[in-house]
Amino acid sequence: MRRRRRQANRLIDLRRLDGEFARVGHRGASALAPENTLRALELAVELGCDMLEFDVLDLQDGTLVLAHSNDLHEVSHGAARGAVRQRTLESLRRFAPDLPTLDEALAFCAERLPGIGLQIDLKRRGVEPGVVEALHRHELLDRAWVSGFDAHALRLLAELEPGLPRSLTFPRDRFGISKRGPLAPVIRGALASVGSSLPRRLPVLLAHARAVAATLHHSVASKAVIERAHELDAAVYVWTVDDPKLAGRLVRDGADGIITNDPRIFTMLTA
Repeated sequence: MRRRRRQANRLIDLRRLDGEFARVGHRGASALAPENTLRALELAVELGCDMLEFDVLDLQDGTLVLAHSNDLHEVSHGAARGAVRQRTLESLRRFAPDLPTLDEALAFCAERLPGIGLQIDLKRRGVEPGVVEALHRHELLDRAWVSGFDAHALRLLAELEPGLPRSLTFPRDRFGISKRGPLAPVIRGALASVGSSLPRRLPVLLAHARAVAATLHHSVASKAVIERAHELDAAVYVWTVDDPKLAGRLVRDGADGIITNDPRIFTMLTA
């Protein structure tokens, strides 16, 4: 068995040992149900996930909702266009009736999904106090962790709730450029170059964000960077992995968690 330092004062341990790994539903089972909805969260658990990832965005009145971006077309699943944050919850639900608030999602997880880990992905700076307060309100602090691109937000969370694990997401690709049109090969090539230097850069990146884990795009999640993270006693969770062969390779390389849109891939993994 691999030995490691005890992760003092952390409320949930993100590391997995001896070939075990966390199965994380990305925005729930978002390949099979509308993303960031209670149905998507529940379905992911039904399909074997032991963790759920969902995004948190704040409206201008301070209400926290489960939403990946400020794009109403995305959040309403094509029903409307415009900006999410400029609307009230009531008006948003005209186009996105299944849009849950963070409080509703946490209450649902507390009551209906006992023991399931919760990865809360922050989409904007400024939501940190509200997220911590909501976790306390629903008594879910002991099975939650947060992730995000913004090192400042993660450092603030370290001050607000030191025991709440924080994961730095890398690299930042907010608009999915790596998947788009003629630029995709160029971007993927750049990511490969970034990935080759990541084992060397990782200690500085994690220390700057006061992060205890890294959430990495699969294009940069090499065996070398996973091993380097583990030397630092940091967990590695990899997004977004919908190919069972890729998931199997990442598990063999030591990834602590696989984040997927389609939890059915976990039944297809081979040793």
